[in-house]
Amino acid sequence: TGRMESTRQARPPARLGGEVRIIGGQWRRRVLRFASLPGLRPTPDRVRETLFNWLGQDLTGMRCLDLFAGSGALAFEALSRNAREVVLVESAAPARAALAAAAQMLEAGARFKVGGTDALQFLNRVDAGSVFDLVFLDPPFNQGWQARLWPQVGERVAPGGKVYIESEAAFVPPAGWRTWKSGRAGAVFYQLATREDDDQ
Repeated sequence: TGRMESTRQARPPARLGGEVRIIGGQWRRRVLRFASLPGLRPTPDRVRETLFNWLGQDLTGMRCLDLFAGSGALAFEALSRNAREVVLVESAAPARAALAAAAQMLEAGARFKVGGTDALQFLNRVDAGSVFDLVFLDPPFNQGWQARLWPQVGERVAPGGKVYIESEAAFVPPAGWRTWKSGRAGAVFYQLATREDDDQ
């Protein structure tokens, strides 16, 4: 997790780019501010609502990983629904600062962890036995991150776990995985993938 700077050493606050509203759980209707960064696009409300209807509204006991945290919309929705822990990965310092401020405002405590690296480095460095019940894979579009990261992502999913994918086109999971649920909202394709041998 990132080191907290003292007030005297703190940099000027990052320019904030907009707001997202949590749509469910204990923090329903709470508003989060996020940093102004090129390509940062929070998952739309309608898509988040559909996703958490698929998952069920209670994520108690689940450990989640958000590999491209951005605004934090998906991670904070999971925490709002009682996820045990959410690990956020975000390479941009302004976005991390906004995420940390949101976590402090919501009093997320030890359930919230944010790291300052990119998704590939995180996956290569994380402990081999560290697995997650739910992985959010919502990278910048048109850069091929989904296919590039999948081998490492698959190794980090617990038995019975799921991967949420958001992309510019429908993503076909590799062998051993299948799309369980999928939808489209405008130019955004979104889906939940599970292992082929998982019962649903």
